[in-house]
Amino acid sequence: MIAIVAAMGGLLFGFDTGVISGAIPFFQKDFGIDDSMVEVVTSSGLLGAILGALCCGKLTDRIGRRKVILTSAVIFAIGALWSGWAPDIYHLIAARLFLGVAIGISSFAVPLYIAEVSPAKSRGMFVAMFQLMITIGLLVSYLSDLYFADEASVSCWRPMFYVGVIPAIILFVGMLLVPPSPRWLMSVGREEESLSVLKMVEHPDLVNASFEQMRNEMRKNDERQGRFKDLAQPWLRNALVIAIGIMFFQQFVGINTVIYYSPKIFLMAGFDGAVSAIGASVGVGVVNLLFTLLSVYFVDRLGRRKLYFLGLSGIVISLLLLATSFIFAVRLGDSGKWLSIVLIFLYVGFFAISIGPLGWLIVSEVFPQKLRGLGSSLGSLSVWFFNAIVSFTFFKILKVFSIPGTDLTINGESQGNPLREGSQTAAGELPRRLSALEKRRNHGNRSSERVQNAAVYISLPGGDLPKSQIIVSTAFLQECVLCCNSGIVLINAVGKVTL
Repeated sequence: MIAIVAAMGGLLFGFDTGVISGAIPFFQKDFGIDDSMVEVVTSSGLLGAILGALCCGKLTDRIGRRKVILTSAVIFAIGALWSGWAPDIYHLIAARLFLGVAIGISSFAVPLYIAEVSPAKSRGMFVAMFQLMITIGLLVSYLSDLYFADEASVSCWRPMFYVGVIPAIILFVGMLLVPPSPRWLMSVGREEESLSVLKMVEHPDLVNASFEQMRNEMRKNDERQGRFKDLAQPWLRNALVIAIGIMFFQQFVGINTVIYYSPKIFLMAGFDGAVSAIGASVGVGVVNLLFTLLSVYFVDRLGRRKLYFLGLSGIVISLLLLATSFIFAVRLGDSGKWLSIVLIFLYVGFFAISIGPLGWLIVSEVFPQKLRGLGSSLGSLSVWFFNAIVSFTFFKILKVFSIPGTDLTINGESQGNPLREGSQTAAGELPRRLSALEKRRNHGNRSSERVQNAAVYISLPGGDLPKSQIIVSTAFLQECVLCCNSGIVLINAVGKVTL
């Protein structure tokens, strides 16, 4: 029960990592920001995680794992409230940065505490529970986003963040009721209390043996304390390359672009509106959870190497097919979006059964006992660093490899191409022009039904489709324009435009 309570930190980790995905389409429209600023909001949480991971190691040794986790629960709660309340984009960035500190702390302190309070014979299972709770947290965040998503309410993103207060309170109250780590108690000279806690968590026949083993291990660690500079020794070079390299590939296969931006990706694939895109994202969470369970089951039966080959081969094939489906999106029509969602699910599944959970396992196994803690810390920092790079550059890379958008003519007024050099209208200015247009059209209209449609001319580069006029709501067009920096242009058979 003690380990299960602590594992709530993993659920919070996953929830606060994934909750932003469903909120993005709504706060982007609410604040009138482009995709570059969305990248800043997303990566600010990862920068906070780096800061949290950096300061957590010595703090857990000084004040104890339990107090550090309690502190992270408070930060989680305040960060959730701050994120939901944010009156402007700069407050939201600061709130996500603050919340990221708790994510970084929990990623280090929670599994450490679980390992130290778990019975020796089931320690591996309980530590694996932390990784499982992260995937459950991701799924819960997607379900929560779907519940609150409302196309008619641009501020529906706020309660998505507020929900994070609930698991934070559960974690805080739960950690008040559990004891400190027995290993930490022994490290600060409180051996009687350490023995008392061991009697609570260990089998009675193994208490004394576990106590003596822990005492001997701590004496050896004191005699041969590892330092970061020890990792630079030539004989450890291969282990260092493996630890950093495995985390590089884990992040640069792009998994967190799906975790953070899946609704945006599904909108690009042709889904109608943010709510349906968030609904599709729930499937990402389900697939991630199921295949993580499969990985836990098969890792000792098939071995790490076979799972790596299976997973990475599947990732490459699914990504190549996904890219092809986007290239031929116009020709595929409505079937293209369903093909894309199947391929994304396959990609997530192959990741979750291989390099996702096994990356952490490999890092913990390649270093000698003396340097295992330092090696794991380096692996964690590498993950957050590479994750931040990928998250901050996703839309920028997408823009480089995409069609450069469209020319827009709204009610006879040419808006130019927001992505073309020399265009008279910048992408960030279009939402303001559209808002002003709607106000002008509704000025003096005494009818209870406001006029919300504007005639829009779309010109596709390359001349695949003729210049045509369509009618869309200005609210929908504003959302389209805000997605315009991605450069993706799709016009389906019924003439609906998605930018």
